[in-house]
Amino acid sequence: MSIINELAKTLNLPVDNIQKTISLLQEGNTIPFIARYRKEMTGSLDEEQIRKISSEYSRLENLEERRQVILKTINAQGNLTDVLRSQLLAAANLTELEDLYLPFRPKKRTRAMIAREKGLESLADMIKKQPVVDKSLQEILEPYISRGVPSPQMALSGACDIVAELISDHATVRKKVREIGATYGSIASEKTKGSEDKRKVFELYYQFHQRLKDLQPHQVLALNRGERERILKVDIIIPEQDCLRVVKSIFPANHNSIFYDALNLAIDDGIQRLLLPAIKRDLRRSLTETAESHAIQVFANNLYSLLTQPPLAGHVVLGIDPGFRTGSKVAVVDPTGKLLTTTTIYPHPPQNQKNDAQKMLNALIDAHQVTLIVIGNGTASRETESFVAEIVKQRPGLYYLITSEAGASVYSASHLARKEFPDLDVSLRGAVSIARRVQDPLAELVKIDPKSIGVGMYQHDVNQTQLSQALGQVIETAVNNVGVEVNTASAALLTYVAGVGPTLAENIIEHRDTYGPFYDRLELKAVKGMGKKTFEQSVGFLRIRDGKNPLDATAIHPESYGIAENILEELKRNIINKSSDQITAIQKFKETEDLEPLAQALNTGLPTLLDILSELARPGRDPREDVPKPILRNDILSMNDLAQGMVLKGTIRNVVDFGVFVDLGVEVDGLLHRSKIQPNATLTVGDVIEVEIIAIDCDRDRIALKMKE
Repeated sequence: MSIINELAKTLNLPVDNIQKTISLLQEGNTIPFIARYRKEMTGSLDEEQIRKISSEYSRLENLEERRQVILKTINAQGNLTDVLRSQLLAAANLTELEDLYLPFRPKKRTRAMIAREKGLESLADMIKKQPVVDKSLQEILEPYISRGVPSPQMALSGACDIVAELISDHATVRKKVREIGATYGSIASEKTKGSEDKRKVFELYYQFHQRLKDLQPHQVLALNRGERERILKVDIIIPEQDCLRVVKSIFPANHNSIFYDALNLAIDDGIQRLLLPAIKRDLRRSLTETAESHAIQVFANNLYSLLTQPPLAGHVVLGIDPGFRTGSKVAVVDPTGKLLTTTTIYPHPPQNQKNDAQKMLNALIDAHQVTLIVIGNGTASRETESFVAEIVKQRPGLYYLITSEAGASVYSASHLARKEFPDLDVSLRGAVSIARRVQDPLAELVKIDPKSIGVGMYQHDVNQTQLSQALGQVIETAVNNVGVEVNTASAALLTYVAGVGPTLAENIIEHRDTYGPFYDRLELKAVKGMGKKTFEQSVGFLRIRDGKNPLDATAIHPESYGIAENILEELKRNIINKSSDQITAIQKFKETEDLEPLAQALNTGLPTLLDILSELARPGRDPREDVPKPILRNDILSMNDLAQGMVLKGTIRNVVDFGVFVDLGVEVDGLLHRSKIQPNATLTVGDVIEVEIIAIDCDRDRIALKMKE
């Protein structure tokens, strides 16, 4: 309960909701299931809040486990005082806990350890306490010489090593110096002598200086990469006078003591040799962790937006994976994504078979009634766009668009692609992926390692385990939010359904292939590995259209079918038969009726009742339908067609810390810097926005934009 109370305080949520959420998680319920079907228990917490509760609960549990280990270890050493026990129990985070444990943690052999072995600890204690004595320093040091220390100076030096380590290990000193560094410290970088930065990637950081508290996440990651590639030399600068004041306030020197100079030497040594290097490492690590966490979140947000782009349904699509020497690969797929044919054309150098390529494409368009051409945005994409635009202009009703081909080559060589197209050349599989990813981005992109999709920032520099975990959660959220048609979904898509996983996904496919399509959600119980708990977790996210029960096509869970049927009867009596517009009728019912008594009469909660009403209003609605569709083009623009002040519509391709990149339909994406974005505007990948061109630099292939008011 102490952990749950701490969580409630930290997350500003009711204790009861957190306690019930933790119980649901511990019982093996998935986060999408809890968020969608246990709202009455959680207080309608969303997936993000539940994940936060889960991660914070784990962190606090781990903190408590570590606390108990440390208490046990120090107690076994005989060093656990009442004061130290209280401090350890009060430590609010792992850093504070480890700072308190540091003096007692087993270390490698240090200078202070060697000095202790020589019996110099009592001398170090005198240096620390600064007594005023009648003896001379020589007289005090003499006994230590007789114990085997070679000289008075070495005895004093060894004792100072002990004091220096005590200073560096002191929990309060470390905490206050760390705070000084975080508040007043700065970071500086310069170009390493003799290093080569051919593309001047790190030019901004050749002579760079920034306060730590003003440092942006992308700057931290750039500095880390530049340092790792030995192009930059990076250092943290901490105000040493402030550090000195902190240390002297805790280890005060007495002018009247013969150990005054020795303590000052120990303080200087402790700060320079031990304390500052350790605090700098701490600060760099903290900056990196924060920057990586931010970068992962940026990637996750962009990925979710990309995955939930609206499907372009009803199109026969001709996909082109453009190229020069090896030709452009072509694939035609029908509106369901079924592959119809493939070929290769060579409209570009060195072959320059443009006329033959035009004839081949026109023949394919006629033969399969193609309505949309999709071009990958890789090598030769703009040359291919120019070539395709000439064809499209002659054909009313035919459009084209350019889409990201990131990850297409990864998919082409994957086990999944080999299984799906065993007889198709690996180079042609990429064109199939490009064609399909506009028909249903979610269904196609889940087949690709999300790290290869390319909508992040420094994604290869961050903690790969954390990145994979975060992106997996994003895909899980997107898949379950949209829902999956169980009779057509691939194993890759089914894998991300709550509670399913790779093995059961394959079993569902195998059962479907063996016994034919599913006509009732209850038939899923016959699938090998589909136990009672798994069925409960997954079935609400699995759709069956044109099945025996119309409710199987909705997000209503079978456990609520009885309630849904009673609601339908109530609606039919009151409103649906009196209105031709079911959506409007149900919406009016929700707004005008007191639903609380109805929920009680149906023995359900108000959140569940509202969800059921929404599903009944628009059965089987795809939430992606509400997102603006991509811009379809029938003519080409080039940078030469652009002019300052021109207003265009564009599609956001990537969102990063310093702004967003917008596809305007020309060779390069324009940059909408964050300073040119309207206040409070929330922009995501896939958004179609109106922008004004404020600068064009053809030599550097750069277009600067501002958001149109």
